[in-house]
Amino acid sequence: MQIKKIAVLQGDYIGPEIMNSGLEVLEAVSQETNFEYQIHKYPFGGEAIDCCGEPLPQSTIEGCKKSDAVLLSAIGGPKWDKAKIRPEAGLLAIRNELGLFANIRPTKVNPILARKSPVKPEVIQDTDFVIVRELTSGIYFGTPRKQEKYEAIDTSRYTVEEIERIMHIGFEMSMHRKKHVTIVDKANVLATSKLWRKVAQKMNNDYPEVVVDYCYVDAAAMKIITQPSFFDVVITANLFGDILSDEASVLTGSLGTIPSMSTGVTGPSLYEPIHGSAPDIAGRGIADPISMIQSIEMMLRESFGEYELADRITNAVEQAITKGIVTPDLGGTATTKEVTTQIIENLRG
Repeated sequence: MQIKKIAVLQGDYIGPEIMNSGLEVLEAVSQETNFEYQIHKYPFGGEAIDCCGEPLPQSTIEGCKKSDAVLLSAIGGPKWDKAKIRPEAGLLAIRNELGLFANIRPTKVNPILARKSPVKPEVIQDTDFVIVRELTSGIYFGTPRKQEKYEAIDTSRYTVEEIERIMHIGFEMSMHRKKHVTIVDKANVLATSKLWRKVAQKMNNDYPEVVVDYCYVDAAAMKIITQPSFFDVVITANLFGDILSDEASVLTGSLGTIPSMSTGVTGPSLYEPIHGSAPDIAGRGIADPISMIQSIEMMLRESFGEYELADRITNAVEQAITKGIVTPDLGGTATTKEVTTQIIENLRG
């Protein structure tokens, strides 16, 4: 079996802490199996600014492109607030370099953690949906854009091709779920949203089994809080997806448990936790490693087809949560190391 190459971008502040936990779990779950891999670490974000003067060095780009998957932890923080180029600029750049036009972010409420959610348990019951966000176009990338003393301009731009490729990923995903797609837009105001609807209606002809509905972004924002179990696969533009996916994340009770995947047509997919670098708890040994561990679970499943290994990680994490071996963000008292050790023991048990 071919040895898989995994690029590791360990990130800043709590980034290296939770990345180490994730890699320990990957090593444990892979022991005595046919899954063989090599880890290659590359500087990225604030770490890269310190050593190379920029957040995304060319060597990191080349290393990632030669890999079968990329693992990224959290980047950025106050240390680089006054840097000429901030660490976060590397995120936009690497998405473009790797052609990562789709961000996949699951929102699934664990019944054990429902008490941590700010939303009533009866409202979030059975919540299990995925937001498919277009990642490399729209208002974040459109031109012209400028900022002057009395005027600023941002341009939202989409092509049919860009919309079709993100729709295809969302519709394909729905075929393995509940076959329900919700297109979130602002078609009553925006020309780009009108085009999104036109493309979605055409795409639906290729997926007649899929039920498609349409929801304005403001209504969707309310529905995520008041009726989250309604959704299955949500497909939306860059700006809307950025906002709604962060909103959806609070339903689970903690950002510290949620993974994400960014993918394209060719090349490696990138897997990362959805949270930031948490400078306030860095070095204290209490960062929640579950989001990084579940990002690795997602990588095994989506990039390598190692479903059995992925399921083992999922079960091991569930057992740790059930036993109450969790970090303070989930109401526990365990350290990062203790949670990681417990999950590894569950894998071996």
